[in-house]
Amino acid sequence: MNTVIVSDSMQVNYHYYLLEPMGENFASDFNPELSPKEMLSLGVFGGKYLNDCKHEYPDDWFVGARLSPSIKDVGLNYFEIDASQPLKIWQQKCWIHSQDPRGWFQWYCRYYMGRRSDDDRRQIKRWKAFVRHVGAVKKNCERYDFSCRRKQRQALLHWAYDSRLF
Repeated sequence: MNTVIVSDSMQVNYHYYLLEPMGENFASDFNPELSPKEMLSLGVFGGKYLNDCKHEYPDDWFVGARLSPSIKDVGLNYFEIDASQPLKIWQQKCWIHSQDPRGWFQWYCRYYMGRRSDDDRRQIKRWKAFVRHVGAVKKNCERYDFSCRRKQRQALLHWAYDSRLF
């Protein structure tokens, strides 16, 4: 069992264990369409999500990643639109738990790497609830019309749904 020790701007001396092989043995009802590496290469969160904690994750996740060195740049997002709410809003809605202070994507990256935690069911439930946006895009857009509902499509990418497929 490998231990990951985290010390970055949002967590100091936090640690977790990798209990599963990377990218394997997900919960049966959790089937993301994109890996963290794919999400980063497509452009998510304006390129400003994991910049100060890259050392925690595999180096190859950042090869070809669309990252901004200083400020959020929505031009780096696949659909070139801002589809994120500020972290402050997530905190106010109690969507953030202390083990993953950056939110769902941080949880997903750690889950993908093999961590399992008591927050997994809650996060998977949130991911499953987001699928409603797939239906909205399919209902309101012509197939592969990526100019239609760009914000919703970008948000789907943030949740590991590949909105380029419909």
